[in-house]
Amino acid sequence: MSLPPGFLDELRNRLSLGQVVGRKVAWDQRKSNQGKGDLWAPCPFHQEKTASFHVDDRKGFYYCFGCHAKGDAISFVRETENVGFMEAVKILAGEAGMEVPQASPQEQARADRRTELTGVMEEAARWFRLQLKTGGAAEARAYLEGRGFDAAKLERWEIGFAPEQGGAFAALTGKGMAAQDVIDAGIAAESDRGGDPYDRFRDRIIFPIRDARGRAIAFGGRAMAKDARAKYLNSPETLLFDKGRQLYNHGRAREAAGKGQPLVVAEGYMDVIALSEAGFTGAVAPLGTAITEDQLRLLWRIAPEPIIALDGDTAGLRAAMRLIDIALPLLEAGQSLRFALMPEGQDPDDVLREKGTETMQTLLESEKTVPMVRMLWDRELKQAPTDTPEARAGLMRRLRSKISLINDRDVKFYYGQAIKQFRDHEFRPQNWAPGGAWSKKRSGAASAAAKLSFLAQTPSELQIELLRETVILAVLLKFPGLTETFEPTLEEMQFADEDYQKVLSVLIELYLSHSDEQILENIGQMGLSHVSSRIRSDPYVRVLPALKKDLESDIPQMTVAEQLALLEVNRGHRLEMRQAEDDIADFSDEKVTRRVARSAEAMRNAGVRDDDKTEYQTGPNGARIKKDEKSAFEALLKQIGPQNDP
Repeated sequence: MSLPPGFLDELRNRLSLGQVVGRKVAWDQRKSNQGKGDLWAPCPFHQEKTASFHVDDRKGFYYCFGCHAKGDAISFVRETENVGFMEAVKILAGEAGMEVPQASPQEQARADRRTELTGVMEEAARWFRLQLKTGGAAEARAYLEGRGFDAAKLERWEIGFAPEQGGAFAALTGKGMAAQDVIDAGIAAESDRGGDPYDRFRDRIIFPIRDARGRAIAFGGRAMAKDARAKYLNSPETLLFDKGRQLYNHGRAREAAGKGQPLVVAEGYMDVIALSEAGFTGAVAPLGTAITEDQLRLLWRIAPEPIIALDGDTAGLRAAMRLIDIALPLLEAGQSLRFALMPEGQDPDDVLREKGTETMQTLLESEKTVPMVRMLWDRELKQAPTDTPEARAGLMRRLRSKISLINDRDVKFYYGQAIKQFRDHEFRPQNWAPGGAWSKKRSGAASAAAKLSFLAQTPSELQIELLRETVILAVLLKFPGLTETFEPTLEEMQFADEDYQKVLSVLIELYLSHSDEQILENIGQMGLSHVSSRIRSDPYVRVLPALKKDLESDIPQMTVAEQLALLEVNRGHRLEMRQAEDDIADFSDEKVTRRVARSAEAMRNAGVRDDDKTEYQTGPNGARIKKDEKSAFEALLKQIGPQNDP
């Protein structure tokens, strides 16, 4: 909302920065000269013992010579109370006795109505608190005492009680409040059968729900009767209260988070109170529902990485897993979630009462909490068995689908990298190196062999290999998901064309986290657009059966498998021949002959072994390729010149 010219200047002129800051600090009387508005104190923004925080009350500015924080009254309220600009303006305007201009008469009328209803809610909160001290609340007081509530704690959290026979509506209207106001505030409801409105809360312990500015907006009621239809009951939706957009203990938690306390999201009122009383004052809870998208945004305005500490039972874990799907599209750089897993069958209140503050502190430490990407991996891993290649492929497909929901491209990329690390650790433990990196044990040897193989090539052989590489990349660019199937081989593959190798590296890095269009965009950003264009415009690629529409779903995979196998066997054969030549002085003729024969046998095995009448032909790796595709490929090879391919 825009403010009229001069409003902020008038606000600053009416306020004493010294008074605003003085609520949060203790002035150093030896160093300060209050008569001149020259004030000093230990800085509220960082831990220190000396008074390095200076306020110039006459000019309306502060500055810390330690951490270099600076600003005016508005910025001070924003930082210390962790609120936005307009919220800070409203807080200060209230202190200065100024009305923040409304954007329209309708908004002004709405604001006035909210003020009226807030007055009703405050009066209701006082009435409920008084009822807790009556004889009819003896059972409720005993229950609260058993949960660790003494008189001071009851007062801090403004706990009240709604009598079994009700009475709130009669009490409030008896004090002159309009019946419709009591109904609109959600304290009472009109009866379908006619007659007087009835009280919504009966025989329940009452927890006032306040907004970020501390105004009573709703109530939560915990039933005393074991057979009550709902153990917890919240106020209905009103002009003041939207349960999907607000949090229990919002204001206190926001201020605590602004001072460095972790923001902990628990499930209910008792959990929040227990955490806060134990020193974890940045605790909040959703209001009777699973965490919503609006509440998530609200949490991220308070802290960049809230800790989700839901109950350690099936329902709590289910709620955590649902939250992942809500959060994925909203993730941004530096903005995520962590999960503190409570012991099975326990909530934060149970942990604190049975195991103490130190145990909870340990559970909330960053090393113990689980990042959201790990929760995502664990959830999908447990969804179905992964004991077959097909099942593992299904796992990675599900994960790729989930990662695609992330809108922030940088976050999406790093999620893809993390998921690949988890996969390698889970399914390729023999190749897993400390620090979470994929250890290419044979990469050095593979590169050396590839280079030696390249040196041994004839010009026509090089053309053939480049054509095979072109085919492989053409299919992978069309179907990036296939990169997952061949990743171990591709990671060790050394292409003859250096630009092709760069394109392959992009595919391996991005296939899991980026769409086809984004992969091509990244290739372009690396200055390799001409390479992908060259691949797509290659005459053979343009007629490649694996890229035709309405093809059988497994043809692209067969094509890549076959070309990779042929690349490897041809290069291996040339390497054997070259090494045999180099080692001939050290071996008998019989041994050299046997070595070359084995290589030739491998070459023959890479050829066709099935009946020529069959539609498919099968290579040694079990992959199948269509006969018409292989025939077309071999025809093109003949145009290139003589070659050693089978």
